[in-house]
Amino acid sequence: MSFAIWLNLLNNFAIESVGFDGSEMGILQSLREIPGFLAFTIVFILLFIKEQKMAYVSLILLGLGTAFTGFVPTNLGFYITTILMSIGFHYLETISNSLTLQWIDKDKSAEFFGKIIATRSAASIAAFTLVWVLFEFIGLDYFWVYLSGGCITIVIAIFCWQYFNDLPQHVEQTKKIVLRKRYWLYYALQFMGGARRQIFVVFAGFLMVEKFGFSVAEISILFLVNAFIKIPLAPRIGKLIGKIGERKALIIEYIGLILVFIGYGITQDPMIAVGLYLLDHFFFAMAIAQKTYFQKIADPADFASSAGVSFTINHIAAVFIPVTFGIIWLQSYQFVFYAGAAMAVISLALALNVPHAPRTGNEVVIGKSSY
Repeated sequence: MSFAIWLNLLNNFAIESVGFDGSEMGILQSLREIPGFLAFTIVFILLFIKEQKMAYVSLILLGLGTAFTGFVPTNLGFYITTILMSIGFHYLETISNSLTLQWIDKDKSAEFFGKIIATRSAASIAAFTLVWVLFEFIGLDYFWVYLSGGCITIVIAIFCWQYFNDLPQHVEQTKKIVLRKRYWLYYALQFMGGARRQIFVVFAGFLMVEKFGFSVAEISILFLVNAFIKIPLAPRIGKLIGKIGERKALIIEYIGLILVFIGYGITQDPMIAVGLYLLDHFFFAMAIAQKTYFQKIADPADFASSAGVSFTINHIAAVFIPVTFGIIWLQSYQFVFYAGAAMAVISLALALNVPHAPRTGNEVVIGKSSY
């Protein structure tokens, strides 16, 4: 709920209330990704609190950051609340990935990750509908919408903390930072995925608002349509990955993203841009294959530590790409998307090194390591 509302309002709030240009949006997005870069620190926090409890704490931080966003519509205020929101969001994502890998069997995990995406999409539908109703029919401003979204998440987190029992931990997790040579391909896929994702997350929505002039209501409808599509589609994507395997799924994803990013760079039609945006989300859902690939090759005791490490690797590029490409955006927005296509080409080359049947001892086609 919180992140969907924050993301839904991001570009319009930044442009209309705070007065951002492309470079300032880049700075904001770089700051937002710093907690993701520091996600490896979750290993040390888990020395003192169980993962499930920390998930609730993360939700509360996410809610607080969202709720406070509208209080101070200035550059500094937006930066500070974004960092608070991002700490909660990235710790929650890290723990969610770890617990799913621990709790769900390998033969069911791809479909289950799809169900998680579908569940989030259902929450997003509620969030986007709330934004649309509050703006179009009630006439509330950003302050009240941000406050509503944040408070809903805080209440849900407190409810879950009180009424859900702790689920059992099947394997004792390693309480230190783990980096293994035999996971190198997974790390490389994570790094490229993080770099490529920034082009979409930061600039695809910004393109809709700045170039094509989409309003809050129109952005809400776009997000709403996308969420409705993902509810039935995401579990099917997960099931497809389980059927065709991680190698083929990643190859399909990266070929599709190459075409989508090139399309962003050349299109002058807002409806084509909308279609590309929806396709973008479809192909990004295929990234479930990265998680199930790691589940198949990794020591189960490494899941918690590796979830934090992989998030940090995923966010290395995220710290500098938004601000760097935000400056480039001022000169040529097309180049930003062509760079995204080039990153997808590199990812495709890495995907070709994923074996048809990944497992411990068969992590890669070329470049095997026994460590």
